[in-house]
Amino acid sequence: MTGASAGPPQAGPIPLRGATAVPGGLGGPAILEAEGLEKRFGAVVAASDINIRITAGERISLIGSNGAGKTTFVNMITGYLKPDAGRITLAGRDIKPLAPRDITRLGVARSFQIPQLYGDLTVLDNMLVANACHDQKLSFWQPARRPDAIARADLLLERFRLAEHRGRRVAELPGGVRKLLDIAMALTGSPKLLLLDEPTSGVSAEEKFPMMATIMAALGHEAQTTVLFVEHDMDIVLRHASRVVAFYAGRIIADDTPAVALATDDVRRYVTGELLQD
Repeated sequence: MTGASAGPPQAGPIPLRGATAVPGGLGGPAILEAEGLEKRFGAVVAASDINIRITAGERISLIGSNGAGKTTFVNMITGYLKPDAGRITLAGRDIKPLAPRDITRLGVARSFQIPQLYGDLTVLDNMLVANACHDQKLSFWQPARRPDAIARADLLLERFRLAEHRGRRVAELPGGVRKLLDIAMALTGSPKLLLLDEPTSGVSAEEKFPMMATIMAALGHEAQTTVLFVEHDMDIVLRHASRVVAFYAGRIIADDTPAVALATDDVRRYVTGELLQD
């Protein structure tokens, strides 16, 4: 089953039935905490009282219809948007005032819905550029083609089943392969937190399940990397998430295991469209 849009979110209070929650996720120290996040664009409420605690190694799916607040939340975590109010900490450090580049250096990586790649370079060279950027060693005086960097790149290409494309120009690759490469590049810096923006969007129904399986299998080698992925296909969510955070009109309406979160009335009404809105 796939998520269905329940119409554009409306400003003002919503008669929600009460969000469920998994306090602290898996337990242990938090890798990311957001408290009281608020963001408005004029009369549009993009984030309202967002509170979430995420621990190392979790696999969390962010769900919600378009405009629900998922991307706003991701953009606030990564520094591309500054919240109007609230607090964001990464491993106990306040990252709210930091620029995206500084947040990346602290261990937050992101892939985008449209892969950010160098089309004229080979797959391997894209990996080496990403590695040099994460290591802060991209310069005219130090080569990107270092033996250790090549070994790390080849290891990730093998895990993502991209080794056969190693010497090909990115511009020649199909869309699904580009998506895998974009995510592999994000892992070159061994991030603490990896954010995936709709990793299966634009991929055919026949390809997206094997592709997501490849992604999660590759991420299985990065046990301490926490993964948040935005996804609209509920079958993908059920197969690969350990926890679901559902958004509607800038608010979190459910935070629980996939089976429990997807069964709540609010998620069925505002996210999957299984219940008619009142």
